[in-house]
Amino acid sequence: MSVLNIKDAKDCRYDIISLGEIMLRLDPGDDRIHTARQFAAWEGGGEYNVARGLRRCFGLRAGVLTAFADNPVGRLMEDFILQGGVDTSLIKWVPYDGIGRSVRNGINFTERGFGCRGARGCSDRGNTAASQLKASDFDFDYIFGKLGARWFHTGGIFAALSETTPEVVIAALKAAKKYGTITSYDLNYRPSLWKGIGGQEKAREVNRELAKYVDVMIGNEEDFTASLGFEVEGVDENLTKLDIGGFKKMIETAVKAYPNFKVTATTLRAVKSASINDWGAICWADGKFYQARQRENLEIFDRVGGGDSFASGLIYGFLTFNDPEKAVNYGAAHGALAMTTPGDTSMATKAEVEKLVGGGGARVDR
Repeated sequence: MSVLNIKDAKDCRYDIISLGEIMLRLDPGDDRIHTARQFAAWEGGGEYNVARGLRRCFGLRAGVLTAFADNPVGRLMEDFILQGGVDTSLIKWVPYDGIGRSVRNGINFTERGFGCRGARGCSDRGNTAASQLKASDFDFDYIFGKLGARWFHTGGIFAALSETTPEVVIAALKAAKKYGTITSYDLNYRPSLWKGIGGQEKAREVNRELAKYVDVMIGNEEDFTASLGFEVEGVDENLTKLDIGGFKKMIETAVKAYPNFKVTATTLRAVKSASINDWGAICWADGKFYQARQRENLEIFDRVGGGDSFASGLIYGFLTFNDPEKAVNYGAAHGALAMTTPGDTSMATKAEVEKLVGGGGARVDR
């Protein structure tokens, strides 16, 4: 018996549609944000990164639901998305007023950590086009009913952008479920986003409501506690060690509270330094736990995007095999590889992921 009742690919235009904000990431490379004189430009967004990974690494058909101010920066973002192979036809374009008084595009400055210095981000995303989205801005019956998608993904970053974005998420989740699309949600708790609209109490209020419409719930070491209020036993404050038993107990509590969860997955990351982490993942499905290979002392080049790449690998495993053990191992391998390259999005190839899943290492390819 299959874990998830996934629609046939031939009946859908998309394998995956994601809903979320996409920002311009400016990366100072080996420098610090506050002393840099040049930046590399990337695109990135917690929800979008998942769709891009499924398209660019795994070759699936991906689309994105978002909004941009229609100016050169927005068109640059569109060009980045097109380079990643993700369909842009569903993007909402908002007229630009010339200075960003009424609408703008978000910018995210992100520096990589090293050793004892953690990664740091500085976002400039107030009043963005995506944060002003309303449920009426998309025809979800057309998107999920006429075009069709096998999987829909969104998350807690987009839900935290404004008072209206949770309404967009709920409308999309309800429509996706109406038409038989599998729904997934990455809790992705960001204190800075919730601070101005009610803090953690508001985050839990919103996410507890959204969770009712989710088939596959994803989170990292802190998300389930911060966003849903489920405590994890045996985790120290600095996340330098992990008790897997504590995570399993937390997941068992979560699936009892939300019987609609068909799959629940969490990354297991012990942070030894910005450059060295222990990395793995567990997945609950059909009443059983499946654990990916735990990678000790994983060397990291850029931690940002590892969780998103885990989610895309996990989703690929279900869409392709409908097998939770394969899914969690594909997710963990893709997440590990994503952290060996710069930027939010994965540069890994499917062959590299499969090599890592099969136990292969970093031998020279010939």
